[in-house]
Amino acid sequence: MGAAMKSAFTIAALYRFAAFDDPEAIARDLRLLCADLGACGTLIVAAEGINGTVAGNDRAIAALVAHIRTLPGCADLDVKYAHGDDPPFARMKVKVKAEIVTLGAGDLDPAHQAGTHLDPAEWNALIADPDTVLIDTRNAYEVAVGSFEGAIDPGTRSFRDFPAWFDDFAGKLREEGRKPRIAMFCTGGIRCEKSTALVRARGFEEVYHLRGGILRYLEEMPEEDSRWRGDCYVFDERVAVGHGLKAGDYVTCRACGLPHLRDAAHDCAADGSGVWPHRKQG
Repeated sequence: MGAAMKSAFTIAALYRFAAFDDPEAIARDLRLLCADLGACGTLIVAAEGINGTVAGNDRAIAALVAHIRTLPGCADLDVKYAHGDDPPFARMKVKVKAEIVTLGAGDLDPAHQAGTHLDPAEWNALIADPDTVLIDTRNAYEVAVGSFEGAIDPGTRSFRDFPAWFDDFAGKLREEGRKPRIAMFCTGGIRCEKSTALVRARGFEEVYHLRGGILRYLEEMPEEDSRWRGDCYVFDERVAVGHGLKAGDYVTCRACGLPHLRDAAHDCAADGSGVWPHRKQG
């Protein structure tokens, strides 16, 4: 038999919190390199680091990732790879922004303030402890598709809503005289990592987050040992995935943009409110 056909595109999803003194200069170099390599996708550069998803042939993506790893604080850049036969992006965009993921909570330093990373097995042990406060940092419509057993759902519409929710929640903990161990998670790791910096800045010391996010957990954790319930919403054509990253049975409503089960009744929130239409009350 001949060699298996290789996919035309390698897709790399990446982020790294790092201290960049000159994000504009870094972005200029990246634009030139991406143009030379023929890469497509989006990279966001800020003083707090880099985030994005890029695609190209094997050589191009290897060269681009190697370059990013030479940037300050990026030697240990974690990259999630996928492959496809069709171009996943129309063009290449490199943007300079105030944050690589928008929280709007003022001056945080995730590169140095973030909580402790845990691998899936360590994570299971931590969240099995009833004294651990487990917080889902994603938005309400994502949580409705699936979450970890026992996780608190902040009910947020966007990541920008999280600081206000947490400050209210932290106030209640202080009223109760509690300063618990806190574990936080999100889809790929970036939101929970930044959230842990916020929580630590608010005076909580024992703060943990799931390395690689839900996606790595579902990829590595055997289903029989899993504490995950449901599917994980993803921001691509799969809509949601389960263990082994197998596509679930969700579709996206064309009117409201929210996920729903393929054959289930869907009470469309077509006003664009982003409110999950089937949230349980109470």
